[in-house]
Amino acid sequence: MRPPKDLVEQVESRPYDVLDSEEARAEAGDNEKSLYHIIKPEINFPEGTSEYDPCVYEEAARQFQLFQDKGWLVQDPDEHYYIYAQTMNGRTQYGLVIGAYVEDYMNGVIKKHELTRRDKEEDRMKHVRVNDANIEPVFFAYPDNVVLDSLLMRYTATTPEYDFIAPVDGFRHQFWVISDAEDIRIVTEEFRKMPSLYIADGHHRSAAAALVGAEKARQNPNHRGDEEYNYFMAVAFQASQLTILDYNRVLKDLNGLTSEQFLDAVRKNFILEDKGTEIYKPARLHEFSLYLDGHWFSLTAKPGTFDDKDPIGVLDVDISSRLILEDILQLGDLRSSKRIDFVGGLRGLGELKRRVDSGEMRAALALFPVSMQQIMDIADSGKIMPPKATWFEPKLRSGLVIHKLS
Repeated sequence: MRPPKDLVEQVESRPYDVLDSEEARAEAGDNEKSLYHIIKPEINFPEGTSEYDPCVYEEAARQFQLFQDKGWLVQDPDEHYYIYAQTMNGRTQYGLVIGAYVEDYMNGVIKKHELTRRDKEEDRMKHVRVNDANIEPVFFAYPDNVVLDSLLMRYTATTPEYDFIAPVDGFRHQFWVISDAEDIRIVTEEFRKMPSLYIADGHHRSAAAALVGAEKARQNPNHRGDEEYNYFMAVAFQASQLTILDYNRVLKDLNGLTSEQFLDAVRKNFILEDKGTEIYKPARLHEFSLYLDGHWFSLTAKPGTFDDKDPIGVLDVDISSRLILEDILQLGDLRSSKRIDFVGGLRGLGELKRRVDSGEMRAALALFPVSMQQIMDIADSGKIMPPKATWFEPKLRSGLVIHKLS
């Protein structure tokens, strides 16, 4: 199910979890066709209404039905795959919109690298249940595949079904329909050969979609295994095409230490260099940037402080968490600590400087980005990455395609 070509730019939106209620309210404005009415339905209630209020979920379902009744979302007559291309800073990545098999998620063929929180899962499960649909896709990576790459290039040389520049970020989004039966067979066959798929972004959405699918299977006495609820919607990209940005930290305090005491503690495990007042970005793995008291410092992890053979221990996010955030600052659980915040790399290191210079934060720590290969190695090893380790960009736009479960 998807918007008619002439309405797609009115319907499409950013994902539900990258903006708050007030931002969604502002972006939707007086556009009744905006998908925010379904994915952020609290905007249809007085300001301050909780997004978790039961009436808000009911409003999502009411709006979803309204969009169908009004013809703003229309069911495709046949089953297709779709191609979704995103262009950021002159670089394009090409994804395939697929139905991912719930059982593959449950038995670990679809691999994850992050822990999920039950409260966030339950929120998305309620949204899937009430709409009986996956309104937003999840973001997968798959091992590079020359057959699929060739097919993608053939389709993307033709005129797209959708083609627009998103208003907020200025990135280009294009969309093609794979309707040829032989091409559909090829896509299915190539995915069948893959040992694994990898969740890049959207762990809570993946968990919620799969759990609701499994729930529907249990509730159906005549369950066969080929019903729509056995699948949830994903956009899968070739791993080598994906861009992972740095995911940086801003710190509220130095755990009672003076700047000098903190820097002395850091020197125990890092080679420290004062880089002056100009913004300094980490240039390589195991190098960090620290912003403190108007100065940028380069921190290079000393040999012996990490294990190159351990897929987790080699990560910069693990090194900085162990040796700075835990040992020196004693921050505790990063997912719940109020003494730290996280800033996606798209905002740039100037945002770290701004938040420290304003007095809101005491210091900032910038990291070198994780690689997709590192993520796949961790997922393959069955381990979990430390919190707030990856920031994928561009984000998928929501509303280009929707998957109904019945």
